[in-house]
Amino acid sequence: MADKRDYYEVLGIGKDASDDDIKKAYRKLARQYHPDVNKEADAETKFKEVKEAYDVLSDSSKRSQYDQYGHIDPNQGGFGGFSAGGGGFGDIFDMFFGGNGRQRNPNAPQRGNDLQYTMTLEFKEAIFGKETDITINRTENCDVCNGSGAKPGTEPKTCSVCHGSGQEEVVQNTPFGRMVNRRSCSNCGGTGTIIEEKCGNCNGAGRVKKQRKIHIRIPAGVDDGSQMRVNGEGEGGVKGGPPGDLYIVFRVKDHDFFQREDEDIYCEIPLTFTQAALGDEIEVPTLTEKVKIKVPAGTQTGTYFRLKGKGVPRLRGTGQGDQHIKVVVVTPSTLTDDQKELLRQFGSLSGEKTHENEQSFFDRVKRAFRGD
Repeated sequence: MADKRDYYEVLGIGKDASDDDIKKAYRKLARQYHPDVNKEADAETKFKEVKEAYDVLSDSSKRSQYDQYGHIDPNQGGFGGFSAGGGGFGDIFDMFFGGNGRQRNPNAPQRGNDLQYTMTLEFKEAIFGKETDITINRTENCDVCNGSGAKPGTEPKTCSVCHGSGQEEVVQNTPFGRMVNRRSCSNCGGTGTIIEEKCGNCNGAGRVKKQRKIHIRIPAGVDDGSQMRVNGEGEGGVKGGPPGDLYIVFRVKDHDFFQREDEDIYCEIPLTFTQAALGDEIEVPTLTEKVKIKVPAGTQTGTYFRLKGKGVPRLRGTGQGDQHIKVVVVTPSTLTDDQKELLRQFGSLSGEKTHENEQSFFDRVKRAFRGD
């Protein structure tokens, strides 16, 4: 595992990072490297690396174990770490001696693989949640043979070579003496059984590909890069093992007017010079309705107003974020003669000087270049 990067380094955080820091770092990097957005050759690899780091560090028990042991998983007795890849002591034993130090029961139940589904949501769908149906492709046990692989009315037979162990011993004469190596049985392929009459539906595999429609409830407040786990909706287990889980990763579209930052909403509202100078009561759209706010006289461009509780529902917790409104004073691009005269009078009363009758801008630039 020497080439495996430190999970804290992957997310760009320190080891004292809070749960919120981990969450923010993951969201940022998930947006950056998601294959649907980033078309660089290594984007998918980096996205998986970021997701793996988040899956470990966002789980308190896994994080504690990782902080203590790093990528070495003490429960597996090897260098498997937290990833799905192997690389344990058993694999090293196999490399040098052609066998495994531990016997595995080939007929033991095995958990099914997890699946990932990417869902695109409209901006407000992510904020308020929704119920919908999705269709996924997954591997399930064959309905005809109930996963045995044998033709209905028949059963798999115990392998006569390995006697159901799934392994056979091979004796080799070496300069160091006779060595007995253990490997997968060549007769049954390591399954421990022989199917004499195969099921016609799955051709003896015991598993088939199916499309499955699943009804899901998306909670209010999910964000771009968030993921939701649906228990038991992954691929079916093997030999009676439990199914895997389905992970739904959300992609959220941008909005024309609103912008989101965690649980807060931001927007910009234009003000005329008159409104900003004299004050006004203006109407502002929120996620659910229109509200009125008072703009005090003398408001400057870039001023923010806050609408408490008008933001995004908190995904884990109660209440909502806030909406922040930035006002931008708009300078008119065209004026009538009367409007110009009024502004001249205003400028005169304010002690301001205008340069309408002086040389043009380009003339002044030329003079500056000449050194006049």
